[in-house]
Amino acid sequence: MFKDAQQLVSNASSIVVIQAENPDGDSLGSALALEAILGDMGKKVSLYCAVEMPKYLRYARGWDRVQLDLPKNFDLTVIVDTGSSTLLEKAFVPENLAQITKHPVIVLDHHMTNCDFKFAHTLISDEKAVATGELIFKIATELKWPLPADACENLAMSILADSLGLITEATTAKSIHALATLVEHGANLSQLENRRRELMRKPPEILAYKGQLLQRVEYFLDGALALVHIPWNEIEEYSDQYNPSVLVLDEMRLVEKVRLAIAIKTYPDGKITGKLRANPDAKIAETVAGFFGGGGHPYAAGFKVYNEDIQAIKNELIGAVDKALKDYDAANKS
Repeated sequence: MFKDAQQLVSNASSIVVIQAENPDGDSLGSALALEAILGDMGKKVSLYCAVEMPKYLRYARGWDRVQLDLPKNFDLTVIVDTGSSTLLEKAFVPENLAQITKHPVIVLDHHMTNCDFKFAHTLISDEKAVATGELIFKIATELKWPLPADACENLAMSILADSLGLITEATTAKSIHALATLVEHGANLSQLENRRRELMRKPPEILAYKGQLLQRVEYFLDGALALVHIPWNEIEEYSDQYNPSVLVLDEMRLVEKVRLAIAIKTYPDGKITGKLRANPDAKIAETVAGFFGGGGHPYAAGFKVYNEDIQAIKNELIGAVDKALKDYDAANKS
């Protein structure tokens, strides 16, 4: 499986690495790690994402090298951490697709969702990997690619982000071994965490806004679903300082009886996005997101739809969660 990637990379001189339009610690860490690894192999590497990197991810060294415009000249595309065209709508506009499909495309992902791209691509996926960064570590190790210290740090960031610090059920001994090896090769977890914590510091108005959001949380399905709506005016006002969804989702998950927490955002063009976080007793985040064309992990997922009727989307969400919970409970009866 990895030999296909080896051949495509060997034949390329200029490579673009693309992230989905909901970048997270795994996608950014994977992209930056590939930049370092492939750069060490003599390749010219560009990083592209159609949306700006969220502020909470800017503890990663090199985040500002991610471009908002697709570069003009490249002969290989590597898409990381997604196989969903819904999460690449801006990247896949016709003028970009015309460039991307001229040359080979590699997709590196670890999600259970099948890749739905309509153009030729080489998919390399490992559902047992806790993060795409773990998959890239495995590829680099098997193919004897270089692992410079900056790549190791970013792969560590990736694994820690998607495993929530090596505590999710998807974390395996291989995940922990990969992280240990990355530390041996130069990843400094203390420095990485210190930068992350410094960036997590909030101004007083953000703490006050967090309180307002938590007061607006709604509970459905006998408390199993916690839902909060974040309108455009709040996205516009607060997102530059802190992602409103990230601000409250973990708190919502910690409420008694809650099995799934969802933050939905509404935009002026009718776009509605959803960020989902599941608890261990209901690993359904990816299933629910799939109802709306999205994807992710059993614990964390997202979706994007266009519908100006927020109440209709809420009702659909409640129905989708209800079905997913019933199916999950039926399948996991002891």
